Formats: sequence, structure tokens, C-alpha cells
Amino acid sequence: MSIKPPLSELHIKTADTGFYSGFSVNVTVVSKIIISMLVVWCIVWPAEAGTVLGNWNTAILAKFAAWYIWVVAAFVIVCIGLAIWPAAGRLNLGAAGEKPEFSNFSWFSMMFGAGIGVGMLTWAVAEPVAHFKNNPAVIMGETTTLAADNVREAYIWSYLHWGFGAWACYAIAGLSLAFFSYRRGLPLTIRSSLTPLFGKALSGNLGHIIDIVAVVATILGVAQTLGFGVEQFVAGLTRIGFSGLALEDGSATTMGIIVALAVIMGASTLSALSGVGKGIKWLSNINMVLSIILLGFFIIFGATFFGASAFFVGIFDYIVALPGLSFNVFRSDGVEGSEAFLLTQWQGWWPVFYWAWWIAFAPFVGLFLARISRGRTIREFVLGAMIVPALMCFVWFAWAGGTAIDLELNGDANGLILDAANGDKIFAMTEFMLAPISEALSWGMAVMIVVLLMTFLVTSADSAVLIVNTINAAGDEGPKARPHILFWGAALALVVGGLLISGGTGAIQTAMVIGALPFSVVMALMCIALIKAIFNDGRREAAGVTSVTVDPVVSPAE
Repeated sequence: MSIKPPLSELHIKTADTGFYSGFSVNVTVVSKIIISMLVVWCIVWPAEAGTVLGNWNTAILAKFAAWYIWVVAAFVIVCIGLAIWPAAGRLNLGAAGEKPEFSNFSWFSMMFGAGIGVGMLTWAVAEPVAHFKNNPAVIMGETTTLAADNVREAYIWSYLHWGFGAWACYAIAGLSLAFFSYRRGLPLTIRSSLTPLFGKALSGNLGHIIDIVAVVATILGVAQTLGFGVEQFVAGLTRIGFSGLALEDGSATTMGIIVALAVIMGASTLSALSGVGKGIKWLSNINMVLSIILLGFFIIFGATFFGASAFFVGIFDYIVALPGLSFNVFRSDGVEGSEAFLLTQWQGWWPVFYWAWWIAFAPFVGLFLARISRGRTIREFVLGAMIVPALMCFVWFAWAGGTAIDLELNGDANGLILDAANGDKIFAMTEFMLAPISEALSWGMAVMIVVLLMTFLVTSADSAVLIVNTINAAGDEGPKARPHILFWGAALALVVGGLLISGGTGAIQTAMVIGALPFSVVMALMCIALIKAIFNDGRREAAGVTSVTVDPVVSPAE
């Protein structure tokens, strides 16, 4: 049987005129309705929404915890396999010989800023401290809470949640989209990545459903990030002198939520209107520079040697433990308070939550990674999108989190960092370190962290708005109608605000875990489709049949 060329045309009907000109009405309208209903539900009936979301979350964690853990392990295996598979690793995500559009520095900056950067300012300090207090080893009596023998366990779990698994989720989505868009010429939208499995059927309702699932997952995933960011932004504003925005326990007041969202979403919408090449690129470069300054402060003036040990020993421990942790699922015995019950509960709070978060974030970050990665090889993409950002996360956790643990371990902080709210921990730590030297220096550091946090939040939010519009516009990367950018900017702000009001970050977390479930199935199918496509391209090459159906884009690196 002769080998046929790959599918290189996928017609997605878009409106020719009117308000939705250039957009897929089926995808855009249904996505807007779903998100609008969620906003109204959470704001008008907050108590009911919080209860229902909580019940759904409990059911999902009981039935699908193993699925989340195992599917992310599969993503890591597929990524590593594609990088070392000679026939796959050398393939260019574009025409033969095509060069990348962005320099390595801008590529890493945008990738890190949009992908996880904002989380570093909250969790680089908060998570190692949390695991230093409690983790499975503590529950099982193998290590002691808040003691030196628990430090290595704290880093194993911190690195697991922010390491290769997180970035493998992004890499699978981004690689699939880039492969089928920049080698096949298919629309830069989620459905294109499944063409080897479903072919032209994706032009119709099946494709619409896949893109709608991706849009909803994106909004909920970004809402999770912004929810944590808003609380930390309010904590920072309170530290630099803006009173009345937070309660005594550090949580944001309704007014604080409104002020933070108005500032963040207003700036992000303006940036989104300017496009990827301008606003987002420059914001990413700015926050990368500020990140290096802040990180340098922790490395030089923080727990320098403690952090170095946490980095190198932590990576060794993480890699050794990774195979076992990637497939381990704790099973509850149904007895509340038992060891098995507590381990299952902890796994739902941490690994399952994180895997759902990264999966929900994957359509957004994946499409964004694809957009900025044309011209790179698959091997370069996997190493750049999975290994390098993970190592950057490890650096943050080692020296920022390590400084916090060291200050608590030696008794200097005396619970000051431990007792602070998660979003406030980094401010509490820097104030403790700098205030005895100079109040002005302490205040200035808090201002810099607030500015850095804002640039990260704006980068994530405006990137999400552009990506959602790209999906809604059937993969069109060109300029989008201003009203649609304004709608999604406002919708994202209202989703975050509504969920925070109805149940705090816990409500956002619950909605995100639920929204990530259907997209996790889509991503599993992406893996199968990508492997099938690469295998068939090898057969086409051997038979002299072309598999690249796009013309090269001449765009030299900056």
C-alpha cells in the first residue's frame, strides 16, 4: 500500500462578517457562556457554589487521583523518549533549516515568565517550608517535623511538584501544537494536534468540543495562578504601606481583591493589545532581570551554603526517588485520622492538585510555547522546555526556600516565616533579613518584589488572553478584535474574583481540578497522535514522500 502525504488542511469555519468576524462562533460563544455561568454562579450564590465545587472535588480525588499521577508520569516518559529517539529529536518544528524567531534569552524568559514564574514568588519559599513541616515521611514517622532530618524530604517533594512532571505537561502540549502547525501548516489550535487520530472529523463538532475544553481549562488554570498571585500582591501592597487591603490573618479583603485585579488585569489587557512581540516579550525580559536580582540576593546574602546543599543534594535525591514517586498512589483505608487516610489526603492536597494545575495550564502555556518555538528541533524544544525551566525552579527553591528553612531551623526567625500566610512568607523573610540593617532597604526590597510579582502576573494574564483568542479564532495568530481581548481580560478577572469571594483560593483550586480532568484525556491522546505522526513521517521519508508542507519563514533571531 502506498504511503500518503500527511493531512495538511483542516477547515475550521469562522465568521466572515460581524462581531465575531475571524472567530469560530461555535467555540467562542459556548466558551463565553460556560465561563459567564461560572462567574454568575460564584458571585450570586457563593455558598452554594463553594459546597457543590467541594463535593465534586472530593469525588474526583477519590476516583481519579491515580489517573492524574500516572498520566503525568507518561508525559515525562514520552518527552524523554522523543528527545533521545534519533528520528524524532532531529526534526525541525518548521521547514527544513528554518531558524528560531527569538533569541535563547528571550525564549527562556517568555517560557519561564508565562509558565511558572509567578508561582516562584509564592511557592519558592512557602512550599519547602510547608514540606519541612509535613510530608509523607513525617506522617509515616520516618522523619521529624521542623527538624534537620526532614530537610531532604522537603526538597524531594518540592522538586517533584515543580520539576520535570510540570514542564512535561507544557512540553507535550507545546510540542504537539508546534509540530502540526509549523510542519503541517494546520491551524495553531488544540484540535490540530489530534489529526493523526481523527483526521478531518476535527473540522466539526468534535474539534469544537476539544477547543472549548481547552479554553475552559486555560481560564481555570490561569485563574488558579492569578488567585495565588492576587493574595500575594495584596500582602505586598500591605507591606509597603497600603492599609485596609488584607485581614489580620493575611488574606485579602474584598476591596483588596478588587484593587489587585483592577491593576493586574488593566495592565495585562493593555499588554495583550500590543501582542507577543512587544508587550509580552518586554515584560518577560524585565521580570527575568528582576528575578535574577532577587535570586542573587538570596544566594549571596541568604543561606548560601545551605542552599547549595539543598540544590545539589536535592536534585540527586529527586532523581533517585522520581521513578517510585511518579507511579506511587496512596490508598485510603476509610478510617479518618489513620496513616493511610492522612497519606491519601496529603496526596490530594499536593501532587494531585499540582498535576491538575499543570494540565489545566498546559493549553495556555503549550500554545504559547509553540508560538515562540518555531524553528527549533524537537530535541532542543524538549530540553529547553522541560529541563532548563525545571532547573531554574530548583535554584529558586534551594536558595529562597533554603534561606527560610535555615532561618527557622537555627531559631533566628522563631516562627516568623512559618506563621506568615503563604503569599506573605517571602515578604516576612526579606523584612526579617533587612529591617535590622535599614527600614528603607527593607521597604525597597518589598517594592521590588511587588513590581516583579506584577510583571509575572501581567505576563501570565495577557498571554492567556491572547492564547484564548487564538484558539477561538481557529488558530489565527494575527491581531484580534479589541472587544474580544477586553472580554476575556474582564472574564478572567471576574472568574478569579468570583471564586475568591465564594471560597478563597480553595474554590479556585477545586474548579481547576475539575476543569483539568477532560483536558488530561485530550493530552493523553496528543501523546499517541504525536508518536504516530513522527513514526509515519519516518516511513514517508524512507519512501521519498514529503512530510513537511509549510514554507520556511525567514525571521533571524534577535
